[in-house]
Formats: sequence, structure tokens, C-alpha cells
Amino acid sequence: MSDCGKQIRLNRIVRPGRKSLVVAFDHALVLGPISGTENPEDQVRRFADSGVDAILLNLGLIKRCLDSLLAPVMPGIIARIDWTTLWGTPGGSESAELRSCLLAKPEDAMRHGADAVITYLAVGTGDADFETKEVARNAEVARECERIGMPVIIETLARGKNVKNPSDPKWLRLHTRMAAELGADLIKTDYAGNPDAMRGVVENCPVPILVLGGSRYSSDAEALALIHGVAAAGAAGVFFGRNVFQADDMLAFLQNARAALSESEPFPAQR
Repeated sequence: MSDCGKQIRLNRIVRPGRKSLVVAFDHALVLGPISGTENPEDQVRRFADSGVDAILLNLGLIKRCLDSLLAPVMPGIIARIDWTTLWGTPGGSESAELRSCLLAKPEDAMRHGADAVITYLAVGTGDADFETKEVARNAEVARECERIGMPVIIETLARGKNVKNPSDPKWLRLHTRMAAELGADLIKTDYAGNPDAMRGVVENCPVPILVLGGSRYSSDAEALALIHGVAAAGAAGVFFGRNVFQADDMLAFLQNARAALSESEPFPAQR
């Protein structure tokens, strides 16, 4: 009955009748305590009280922030279960060699109360050995998730010496389809730059796509413009991190983000 479990958990993240607003709060594992990640318990409580659909956390913060998560209407919980040097190494230095590793198994995330797990998948690095291992470990996670009924989200990225433009639809179509073929239930990936280009990516992928926010935009208005574009493209929602917890007025930004997502047709219910 694993498919039943998957559908129930997935429904807590991608809810019928509306596009998903997910807050990514897993940054400190690779970037350290950047602005907005101080006092994580207070921040997670604010996310939960704001009515976001789900929050992305590392396992350590799920335990640390348990009381903050237990809101009257509890958000879905997505557990990051891997680590990568794609963003550099601790302390901000560039990594000479790319490395990724699993930090936990899907079953560990399930014991922590997670509704889904998320892992990275990078292409375009120019390192065939690294990318082979990326594919293999994502396949391993997907098979384990099938066994226990846990949704798996794959964060697909084009990064490295072979990539001039990570938002090129050519790259987006490639790695999102790779993730779908590996068994992803949802995909987190870059925005293609405009609604028409992103719609082409969405329509050519058999798995629902949520768009990541990336670095902090110069203004909240610029970040909201991207959300409007994502909604117009027919994506299933957004994963926003720094543009949420570093916003000038986080509550107002989340309210405006929800409104921007609601202006388009709702994402259809999963079957």
C-alpha cells in the first residue's frame, strides 16, 4: 500500500485546488548562519503561522523546531537528506572537486515526521564521475521511497563548466526529464526567465515542477514578479527561501506571494 502513503503525504505539499507555496529553510547547512536564519525556532513558527503549504528543513532543525511546527494548521515537512559542494565548501571557499553525499535515508526522514524528502541532481559539471554518482544516489533514494511510501523531490540544476546559462530551457528540459525518469514525484528547479519559456519546460515534463527562488532579489517586487511568471507558466508552485526570510516584511511578502499564485488556474489534483 506504499502508493497510498505517497499520495497522502504528497497531498500535504501539493494541495488540490491551489499552487504550492513552500519555504526553503535548509541554507545554513551549506552557507552557515546567513541573515534570516538566526533564531530558527522563531522563524519556523512564523512560516507555520503564515499558512505556507510546506517547509524545507534539515533533519536537525526538524527536531529543534518541533514545537514551532505543531501549529493548528500544520505545514507539510520536506526533509533535505543530502549535502553538496556545488555551493562551495564551509567557510565560503570554492571546492576544487565536486562532491555530494547522503546524510540520511528516507526512513530516517519518515521517523522525523517528514512528508517528503529532497535531494540534489546536478548536470553540466563536466565531471562524468560526479554526475554518475549523482544519478546513482538519486535512483537509490527513489527506490527506497517507493518501498516505504515516501514522496521524493529532486532538485535539478545545471551547474559547472559546461553551463553558460543555468536557466536555458535546453538544460531545464534535460535535467527535469532525468529526474522524472529516475522516479521523482515532484521537481524543484530554476526559472526559465519568462513564462513562455517556463511553460515549455513544464509541459514537457511528466512530473509537477516547483520553481526555486534562488538568491535574494533586489526588491520584494522583483521576487513577486517571478512568482507571477511561475504561475502563468503553469508550474505547481514555488520554493522560496532567502526571498522570504530576508524580505523587508516577511508576512506581507508571503501574503502577496499567495495572491500571485492564486491568480492563475489551480494546479490539478494528483491522480
